[in-house]
Amino acid sequence: MPDNSEKGPDRRNFLIASIATAGASAAFAVNANAAAPATPGRTVYTGDVIQGKKVISALDVNDLEPGQKHLFYFQGVQMPTGKHWNVSVVVAKGVRPGKRALLTSGVHGDEMSSIHTVMTVMNQLDPKSMSGTVMAVTDVSRPALESMQRRWPNVGLGADLVDINRVWPGDENGPTPTSRHAGLLFNRLLRPNADFAIDFHTGATGFSASAFNLGDMNIPEVKAMLELFPVAQIFNNPVYPVVLHNALIDVGIPAICTEIGPARVLSPDMIDLFVEGTMNVLKHHGIVSGPMGKTGKDVTVFIGNSGFPIIATEAGFVEPLVKLHDRVSPGQKVAVQRNSFGEIVAEYTSSVTGEVFALRTDVTSEPGNPLLFILFEKPTREGMESYPE
Repeated sequence: MPDNSEKGPDRRNFLIASIATAGASAAFAVNANAAAPATPGRTVYTGDVIQGKKVISALDVNDLEPGQKHLFYFQGVQMPTGKHWNVSVVVAKGVRPGKRALLTSGVHGDEMSSIHTVMTVMNQLDPKSMSGTVMAVTDVSRPALESMQRRWPNVGLGADLVDINRVWPGDENGPTPTSRHAGLLFNRLLRPNADFAIDFHTGATGFSASAFNLGDMNIPEVKAMLELFPVAQIFNNPVYPVVLHNALIDVGIPAICTEIGPARVLSPDMIDLFVEGTMNVLKHHGIVSGPMGKTGKDVTVFIGNSGFPIIATEAGFVEPLVKLHDRVSPGQKVAVQRNSFGEIVAEYTSSVTGEVFALRTDVTSEPGNPLLFILFEKPTREGMESYPE
Protein backbone atom coordinates (compact mmCIF):
# COMPACT_ATOMS: atom_id res chain seq x y z
CA MET A 1 0.00 0.00 0.00
CA PRO A 2 1.21 3.55 -0.66
CA ASP A 3 2.44 5.57 2.30
CA ASN A 4 0.10 8.55 2.61
CA SER A 5 1.25 9.60 6.05
CA GLU A 6 2.38 13.17 6.59
CA LYS A 7 6.02 13.83 7.35
CA GLY A 8 6.74 14.84 10.92
CA PRO A 9 6.60 13.29 14.40
CA ASP A 10 5.45 9.70 14.64
CA ARG A 11 1.68 9.76 15.26
CA ARG A 12 1.80 7.10 17.97
CA ASN A 13 4.52 8.90 19.90
CA PHE A 14 2.71 12.21 19.40
CA LEU A 15 -0.47 10.74 20.87
CA ILE A 16 1.41 9.32 23.85
CA ALA A 17 3.10 12.66 24.49
CA SER A 18 -0.25 14.48 24.24
CA ILE A 19 -1.92 12.08 26.65
CA ALA A 20 0.92 12.47 29.13
CA THR A 21 0.85 16.27 28.95
CA ALA A 22 -2.87 16.92 28.85
CA GLY A 23 -4.01 14.09 31.08
CA ALA A 24 -1.52 14.07 33.92
CA SER A 25 -2.93 17.05 35.81
CA ALA A 26 -6.52 15.83 35.45
CA ALA A 27 -5.61 12.32 36.57
CA PHE A 28 -3.73 13.72 39.53
CA ALA A 29 -6.67 15.90 40.54
CA VAL A 30 -9.14 13.01 40.42
CA ASN A 31 -6.86 10.42 42.00
CA ALA A 32 -4.66 12.57 44.18
CA ASN A 33 -4.49 10.11 47.06
CA ALA A 34 -3.69 7.20 44.75
CA ALA A 35 -1.07 8.91 42.58
CA ALA A 36 0.90 10.99 45.05
CA PRO A 37 3.99 9.34 46.54
CA ALA A 38 3.30 7.83 49.94
CA THR A 39 4.22 9.76 53.07
CA PRO A 40 7.82 8.86 54.01
CA GLY A 41 8.14 6.60 57.05
CA ARG A 42 4.80 4.89 56.58
CA THR A 43 3.79 1.41 55.46
CA VAL A 44 0.35 1.41 53.84
CA TYR A 45 -1.77 -1.77 54.01
CA THR A 46 -4.59 -1.96 51.49
CA GLY A 47 -6.62 -4.33 53.66
CA ASP A 48 -6.40 -7.11 51.08
CA VAL A 49 -4.87 -10.52 51.75
CA ILE A 50 -3.78 -12.77 48.86
CA GLN A 51 -2.71 -16.37 49.55
CA GLY A 52 -2.17 -15.42 53.17
CA LYS A 53 0.10 -12.46 52.31
CA LYS A 54 -0.94 -8.91 53.22
CA VAL A 55 -1.07 -6.42 50.34
CA ILE A 56 0.75 -3.09 50.71
CA SER A 57 0.84 0.01 48.51
CA ALA A 58 3.87 1.55 50.25
CA LEU A 59 6.59 0.19 52.51
CA ASP A 60 8.91 1.52 55.15
CA VAL A 61 11.05 -1.32 56.52
CA ASN A 62 11.48 0.64 59.76
CA ASP A 63 7.86 -0.23 60.57
CA LEU A 64 8.54 -3.97 60.53
CA GLU A 65 9.22 -6.22 63.51
CA PRO A 66 12.96 -7.04 63.76
CA GLY A 67 14.28 -10.59 63.80
CA GLN A 68 11.74 -11.85 61.28
CA LYS A 69 11.08 -12.39 57.59
CA HIS A 70 8.07 -10.50 56.28
CA LEU A 71 6.22 -11.53 53.11
CA PHE A 72 3.99 -9.10 51.21
CA TYR A 73 2.36 -8.46 47.90
CA PHE A 74 3.03 -4.91 46.69
CA GLN A 75 0.13 -3.38 44.76
CA GLY A 76 1.43 -2.44 41.33
CA VAL A 77 -0.35 -0.87 38.39
CA GLN A 78 -3.90 -1.83 37.43
CA MET A 79 -4.73 -4.30 34.67
CA PRO A 80 -7.38 -3.53 32.03
CA THR A 81 -9.92 -5.36 34.23
CA GLY A 82 -9.22 -3.09 37.21
CA LYS A 83 -7.23 -5.66 39.19
CA HIS A 84 -3.60 -5.00 40.04
CA TRP A 85 -0.30 -6.48 39.00
CA ASN A 86 0.90 -7.37 42.48
CA VAL A 87 4.59 -8.20 42.98
CA SER A 88 6.19 -10.39 45.64
CA VAL A 89 8.26 -8.76 48.39
CA VAL A 90 10.39 -10.52 51.01
CA VAL A 91 12.04 -8.50 53.78
CA ALA A 92 14.56 -10.06 56.16
CA LYS A 93 14.69 -7.60 59.08
CA GLY A 94 17.69 -8.02 61.35
CA VAL A 95 17.63 -7.75 65.13
CA ARG A 96 20.15 -4.90 65.05
CA PRO A 97 20.13 -1.65 63.06
CA GLY A 98 22.23 -1.51 59.93
CA LYS A 99 22.26 -0.90 56.22
CA ARG A 100 19.39 -1.71 53.89
CA ALA A 101 20.09 -3.95 50.89
CA LEU A 102 17.81 -4.18 47.86
CA LEU A 103 17.85 -7.25 45.59
CA THR A 104 15.67 -7.20 42.45
CA SER A 105 14.96 -9.75 39.74
CA GLY A 106 12.29 -10.49 37.17
CA VAL A 107 12.69 -7.08 35.55
CA HIS A 108 12.64 -9.10 32.34
CA GLY A 109 10.18 -11.97 32.25
CA ASP A 110 12.47 -14.59 30.71
CA GLU A 111 15.34 -14.37 33.22
CA MET A 112 15.00 -17.41 35.46
CA SER A 113 18.51 -17.72 36.92
CA SER A 114 18.27 -14.18 38.27
CA ILE A 115 15.09 -15.03 40.19
CA HIS A 116 16.54 -18.27 41.54
CA THR A 117 19.68 -16.46 42.72
CA VAL A 118 17.68 -13.96 44.75
CA MET A 119 15.46 -16.70 46.21
CA THR A 120 18.55 -18.70 47.23
CA VAL A 121 20.14 -15.71 48.98
CA MET A 122 16.95 -14.89 50.87
CA ASN A 123 16.53 -18.50 51.99
CA GLN A 124 20.04 -18.42 53.48
CA LEU A 125 19.40 -15.36 55.64
CA ASP A 126 18.60 -15.62 59.34
CA PRO A 127 17.13 -12.31 60.56
CA LYS A 128 17.91 -13.25 64.18
CA SER A 129 21.62 -12.95 63.43
CA MET A 130 21.48 -10.00 61.02
CA SER A 131 21.99 -6.25 61.21
CA GLY A 132 19.89 -4.03 58.97
CA THR A 133 17.55 -5.39 56.32
CA VAL A 134 17.59 -7.21 53.00
CA MET A 135 14.56 -6.63 50.78
CA ALA A 136 13.97 -8.77 47.69
CA VAL A 137 11.52 -8.24 44.85
CA THR A 138 11.62 -11.32 42.65
CA ASP A 139 8.95 -10.59 40.03
CA VAL A 140 9.18 -6.90 39.10
CA SER A 141 7.66 -7.36 35.65
CA ARG A 142 4.73 -9.66 36.42
CA PRO A 143 2.98 -9.51 32.99
CA ALA A 144 6.21 -10.46 31.21
CA LEU A 145 6.85 -13.27 33.68
CA GLU A 146 3.39 -14.75 33.19
CA SER A 147 4.31 -15.57 29.58
CA MET A 148 8.09 -15.87 30.15
CA GLN A 149 8.94 -13.13 27.69
CA ARG A 150 11.36 -10.25 27.98
CA ARG A 151 8.93 -7.36 27.54
CA TRP A 152 5.69 -6.21 29.13
CA PRO A 153 2.59 -6.38 26.85
CA ASN A 154 0.69 -3.07 26.65
CA VAL A 155 -2.66 -2.73 24.87
CA GLY A 156 -3.48 0.97 25.17
CA LEU A 157 -2.86 1.97 21.54
CA GLY A 158 -2.79 -1.48 19.99
CA ALA A 159 -0.67 -4.47 20.92
CA ASP A 160 2.78 -3.39 22.03
CA LEU A 161 5.68 -4.87 23.96
CA VAL A 162 7.52 -2.52 26.31
CA ASP A 163 10.84 -3.17 28.06
CA ILE A 164 10.33 -1.93 31.62
CA ASN A 165 14.12 -1.70 31.94
CA ARG A 166 14.05 1.25 29.55
CA VAL A 167 11.59 3.41 31.52
CA TRP A 168 13.02 3.72 35.05
CA PRO A 169 12.42 5.53 37.35
CA GLY A 170 9.00 5.50 35.75
CA ASP A 171 6.13 7.93 36.23
CA GLU A 172 3.11 7.22 38.42
CA ASN A 173 1.04 9.36 36.01
CA GLY A 174 2.80 8.16 32.86
CA PRO A 175 1.18 7.36 29.49
CA THR A 176 1.67 3.58 29.74
CA PRO A 177 0.96 1.05 32.50
CA THR A 178 4.62 -0.02 32.29
CA SER A 179 5.82 3.46 33.18
CA ARG A 180 3.23 3.78 35.95
CA HIS A 181 4.16 0.40 37.41
CA ALA A 182 7.83 1.37 37.44
CA GLY A 183 6.96 4.67 39.10
CA LEU A 184 4.89 3.03 41.81
CA LEU A 185 7.61 0.51 42.62
CA PHE A 186 10.42 3.04 42.50
CA ASN A 187 8.73 5.72 44.62
CA ARG A 188 6.90 3.60 47.17
CA LEU A 189 8.93 0.40 47.51
CA LEU A 190 12.48 0.41 46.12
CA ARG A 191 13.95 3.87 46.63
CA PRO A 192 12.70 4.44 50.22
CA ASN A 193 14.19 1.17 51.50
CA ALA A 194 17.67 0.88 49.97
CA ASP A 195 21.17 2.02 50.87
CA PHE A 196 22.65 -0.12 48.06
CA ALA A 197 21.22 -2.44 45.45
CA ILE A 198 21.90 -5.36 43.10
CA ASP A 199 19.69 -5.87 40.05
CA PHE A 200 19.91 -9.44 38.75
CA HIS A 201 19.54 -10.34 35.05
CA THR A 202 20.42 -12.97 32.43
CA GLY A 203 20.78 -12.91 28.67
CA ALA A 204 17.61 -12.46 26.61
CA THR A 205 15.69 -15.28 24.93
CA GLY A 206 17.69 -16.54 21.98
CA PHE A 207 20.89 -15.15 23.47
CA SER A 208 23.29 -16.43 26.08
CA ALA A 209 25.60 -14.43 28.32
CA SER A 210 28.64 -15.27 30.35
CA ALA A 211 28.73 -14.73 34.09
CA PHE A 212 29.61 -11.05 34.32
CA ASN A 213 28.90 -7.90 36.30
CA LEU A 214 28.04 -4.51 34.92
CA GLY A 215 28.48 -1.13 36.58
CA ASP A 216 30.44 2.10 36.72
CA MET A 217 33.76 1.47 38.44
CA ASN A 218 34.33 5.22 38.70
CA ILE A 219 31.93 5.10 41.66
CA PRO A 220 33.92 3.65 44.61
CA GLU A 221 30.94 1.92 46.24
CA VAL A 222 29.99 0.32 42.91
CA LYS A 223 33.56 -0.80 42.22
CA ALA A 224 33.76 -2.46 45.64
CA MET A 225 30.59 -4.48 44.99
CA LEU A 226 31.63 -5.50 41.47
CA GLU A 227 34.93 -6.90 42.72
CA LEU A 228 33.30 -9.03 45.46
CA PHE A 229 31.89 -11.53 42.94
CA PRO A 230 34.05 -14.47 41.77
CA VAL A 231 33.14 -13.89 38.11
CA ALA A 232 35.62 -13.57 35.27
CA GLN A 233 34.29 -10.52 33.43
CA ILE A 234 33.34 -6.97 34.43
CA PHE A 235 31.70 -4.55 32.02
CA ASN A 236 32.89 -1.19 33.36
CA ASN A 237 30.15 0.97 31.87
CA PRO A 238 26.77 2.20 33.20
CA VAL A 239 25.15 1.57 29.75
CA TYR A 240 21.56 2.72 29.16
CA PRO A 241 20.60 5.70 31.37
CA VAL A 242 17.04 4.43 32.02
CA VAL A 243 17.80 0.98 33.44
CA LEU A 244 16.95 0.27 37.07
CA HIS A 245 20.45 0.29 38.53
CA ASN A 246 21.22 3.67 36.95
CA ALA A 247 17.92 5.15 38.17
CA LEU A 248 18.96 4.10 41.68
CA ILE A 249 22.42 5.61 41.27
CA ASP A 250 20.81 8.86 40.10
CA VAL A 251 19.11 9.19 43.51
CA GLY A 252 22.27 8.36 45.45
CA ILE A 253 21.89 4.59 45.89
CA PRO A 254 24.98 2.63 44.72
CA ALA A 255 23.83 -0.20 42.46
CA ILE A 256 25.19 -2.83 40.10
CA CYS A 257 23.72 -5.19 37.51
CA THR A 258 24.59 -8.89 37.28
CA GLU A 259 24.23 -11.15 34.23
CA ILE A 260 23.80 -14.87 34.92
CA GLY A 261 23.98 -16.87 31.70
CA PRO A 262 21.15 -17.73 29.29
CA ALA A 263 17.47 -16.93 29.58
CA ARG A 264 14.56 -19.28 30.37
CA VAL A 265 16.69 -21.93 32.12
CA LEU A 266 18.59 -22.33 35.38
CA SER A 267 22.40 -22.23 35.26
CA PRO A 268 23.35 -23.79 38.62
CA ASP A 269 27.11 -23.25 38.39
CA MET A 270 26.64 -19.57 37.56
CA ILE A 271 23.94 -19.14 40.19
CA ASP A 272 26.37 -20.41 42.83
CA LEU A 273 28.90 -17.72 41.86
CA PHE A 274 26.36 -14.94 42.22
CA VAL A 275 24.95 -16.27 45.49
CA GLU A 276 28.48 -16.30 46.88
CA GLY A 277 29.17 -12.80 45.56
CA THR A 278 25.92 -11.43 46.96
CA MET A 279 26.66 -12.87 50.38
CA ASN A 280 30.11 -11.25 50.16
CA VAL A 281 28.45 -7.89 49.49
CA LEU A 282 26.14 -8.34 52.49
CA LYS A 283 29.16 -9.18 54.65
CA HIS A 284 31.05 -6.17 53.27
CA HIS A 285 28.19 -3.92 54.42
CA GLY A 286 27.94 -5.57 57.84
CA ILE A 287 24.48 -7.04 57.34
CA VAL A 288 25.62 -10.62 57.87
CA SER A 289 28.78 -11.88 59.55
CA GLY A 290 31.28 -14.56 58.63
CA PRO A 291 34.34 -15.00 56.45
CA MET A 292 34.31 -13.80 52.86
CA GLY A 293 33.85 -16.38 50.15
CA LYS A 294 35.68 -16.33 46.84
CA THR A 295 35.87 -12.89 45.21
CA GLY A 296 37.27 -11.39 42.04
CA LYS A 297 40.72 -11.68 43.59
CA ASP A 298 40.43 -15.47 43.35
CA VAL A 299 39.73 -15.56 39.60
CA THR A 300 41.25 -14.00 36.52
CA VAL A 301 38.99 -11.06 35.73
CA PHE A 302 38.82 -9.44 32.30
CA ILE A 303 37.62 -5.83 32.51
CA GLY A 304 36.35 -3.90 29.50
CA ASN A 305 34.56 -0.59 29.18
CA SER A 306 32.73 -1.21 25.91
CA GLY A 307 30.93 -3.95 24.01
CA PHE A 308 31.52 -4.49 20.30
CA PRO A 309 28.42 -5.94 18.57
CA ILE A 310 28.63 -8.26 15.56
CA ILE A 311 25.46 -7.57 13.55
CA ALA A 312 23.95 -9.86 10.91
CA THR A 313 24.07 -8.37 7.42
CA GLU A 314 22.17 -11.26 5.82
CA ALA A 315 19.38 -13.67 6.69
CA GLY A 316 20.13 -17.32 7.21
CA PHE A 317 21.57 -19.96 9.50
CA VAL A 318 24.32 -18.79 11.84
CA GLU A 319 27.28 -20.91 12.93
CA PRO A 320 29.34 -19.27 15.69
CA LEU A 321 33.04 -20.02 15.57
CA VAL A 322 33.75 -18.83 19.12
CA LYS A 323 32.43 -19.56 22.61
CA LEU A 324 31.70 -17.41 25.62
CA HIS A 325 34.92 -16.13 27.27
CA ASP A 326 36.99 -16.80 24.13
CA ARG A 327 39.67 -14.19 23.47
CA VAL A 328 39.44 -12.69 19.98
CA SER A 329 41.60 -10.31 17.98
CA PRO A 330 41.06 -7.95 15.02
CA GLY A 331 40.44 -9.81 11.78
CA GLN A 332 39.55 -13.09 13.50
CA LYS A 333 36.54 -14.86 11.96
CA VAL A 334 33.87 -15.30 14.67
CA ALA A 335 30.81 -16.58 12.74
CA VAL A 336 29.58 -17.67 9.33
CA GLN A 337 26.06 -17.66 7.91
CA ARG A 338 24.49 -19.96 5.31
CA ASN A 339 21.35 -19.83 3.21
CA SER A 340 18.87 -22.68 2.79
CA PHE A 341 21.14 -24.30 0.20
CA GLY A 342 24.04 -24.44 2.63
CA GLU A 343 25.97 -21.76 0.76
CA ILE A 344 27.92 -19.27 2.85
CA VAL A 345 26.30 -15.86 2.45
CA ALA A 346 28.23 -13.96 5.12
CA GLU A 347 31.36 -14.20 7.22
CA TYR A 348 31.81 -12.09 10.34
CA THR A 349 35.08 -10.93 11.90
CA SER A 350 36.08 -9.05 15.01
CA SER A 351 37.40 -5.51 14.79
CA VAL A 352 38.68 -5.42 18.37
CA THR A 353 40.78 -7.32 20.87
CA GLY A 354 38.65 -8.63 23.69
CA GLU A 355 36.53 -11.47 25.11
CA VAL A 356 33.17 -12.83 23.98
CA PHE A 357 30.58 -12.08 26.67
CA ALA A 358 27.27 -12.63 24.87
CA LEU A 359 26.38 -15.01 22.05
CA ARG A 360 23.27 -15.64 19.99
CA THR A 361 21.85 -19.11 20.60
CA ASP A 362 19.01 -18.99 18.05
CA VAL A 363 20.48 -20.43 14.86
CA THR A 364 18.37 -18.48 12.38
CA SER A 365 18.78 -14.73 12.07
CA GLU A 366 17.42 -11.86 10.06
CA PRO A 367 19.55 -8.91 8.95
CA GLY A 368 20.13 -6.49 11.79
CA ASN A 369 20.10 -9.05 14.60
CA PRO A 370 23.10 -9.04 16.95
CA LEU A 371 25.04 -12.29 16.71
CA LEU A 372 27.55 -11.77 19.51
CA PHE A 373 29.15 -9.10 21.66
CA ILE A 374 32.83 -8.69 22.46
CA LEU A 375 33.92 -7.02 25.69
CA PHE A 376 36.94 -4.79 25.07
CA GLU A 377 38.74 -1.75 26.43
CA LYS A 378 38.40 1.55 24.61
CA PRO A 379 41.29 3.99 25.13
CA THR A 380 38.77 6.48 26.49
CA ARG A 381 35.29 5.60 27.67
CA GLU A 382 32.61 7.71 26.00
CA GLY A 383 29.98 7.73 28.73
CA MET A 384 26.88 5.54 28.61
CA GLU A 385 26.41 3.16 25.69
CA SER A 386 23.36 1.51 24.17
CA TYR A 387 23.25 -1.62 22.06
CA PRO A 388 21.04 -3.26 19.44
CA GLU A 389 18.69 -5.92 20.84
